[in-house]
Amino acid sequence: MSSNLYTVDGSESLEKLIHDTCCDISKEIASFIPSEKIQALALAGGYGRGEGGVLLTPAGDAPYNDLEFFLFLQGSPRLNERRFGAAMHQLEQKMTAKIGIDVEFKISNLEAFASGQTTMFSYDLVKGHKIFMGLTDALSYCRAHADAASIPPHEATRLLMNRCSGLLYAKDRLTNDSFTSADADFCARNIAKAQLAIGDALLAIHGNYHWSCRARNQRLNEMNDIPLPMEEIVEFHRTGVAFKLHPHITKMGKDELLELHQKVAEVAWCVFRYVEEKRLRKMMPSPTYYASSGNKCPETSAAKNALIRLRSFGLRGWKNGLMFRYPREALLNTLSLLLWDEKSADQDWLSQQFVSPIHGWQDAMAAYQKLWSRYN
Repeated sequence: MSSNLYTVDGSESLEKLIHDTCCDISKEIASFIPSEKIQALALAGGYGRGEGGVLLTPAGDAPYNDLEFFLFLQGSPRLNERRFGAAMHQLEQKMTAKIGIDVEFKISNLEAFASGQTTMFSYDLVKGHKIFMGLTDALSYCRAHADAASIPPHEATRLLMNRCSGLLYAKDRLTNDSFTSADADFCARNIAKAQLAIGDALLAIHGNYHWSCRARNQRLNEMNDIPLPMEEIVEFHRTGVAFKLHPHITKMGKDELLELHQKVAEVAWCVFRYVEEKRLRKMMPSPTYYASSGNKCPETSAAKNALIRLRSFGLRGWKNGLMFRYPREALLNTLSLLLWDEKSADQDWLSQQFVSPIHGWQDAMAAYQKLWSRYN
């Protein structure tokens, strides 16, 4: 389990800053939510697990990752969101401005959380967190989420989709004529996240995931019998762990980042293909084949998908034989071409996938980001 510290080797002043911020947040919440409603306030994410990022600045160590909280309340999460959501959003904005990193809250309740399907996030939260309000052992009631082997295969796919989306957004910036230092830092950060995710997804699909990124790297070193470029994967993962624990502003220029991006994207396709072949039990010889290979979300309900598409796209979402397909499938399909085989990304096909007219790269990127923001 995680330690009482928020980082692996951050300074005392950084540890105090994060702790004091969490305590201030607890006091703020107590001022507008009745104590009898509060089951627990849990700090999740890297800082909750004791592996938060430490950014070295001229003024000393500074926080880097988001502060992610789960607020468990008695009663319906939806009703609690309506009742307290506005105040929680104001608190997010206030504390984000104060500490200089994003502060985020998710409202739920222990019963709903405990009975839900295990995800990588729920596993990480149960295995590594810090409680600031309510029951100190609140998440001990959620033992079903504490087994990494119960993480479903589509969670590995979802992780890869999100981190490879970061590679796609980096590709968009790297192919622009203008390229700023902020663009360079964005690209470096998303490449590092993808390097970490490549190994993490491989562990997850084999039921060998671990809440600690350092432990995951050790486990990855022991996976020698997989037909993948494991030396590169392990080295990429090691680099990703280093960046996660000690993020930094990149000194790499555009050409160097472009070369690194291409190497990571190439390995990412190998792992993406491997994971999807295991999950879908079907050979995926190329990104083009994958994009047209049928249902990517068999774990979803066809009836619910039809309603979701109607809500998201209107009656247009029921055209082209996609009525019963979950919208995330469009992200998987289009990602495979936009990132790994751009020349095969036919505009009419992209328009069908996005349920929106696509006339070029920028249209495709705008449509992708809009859909990704809803179904990542």
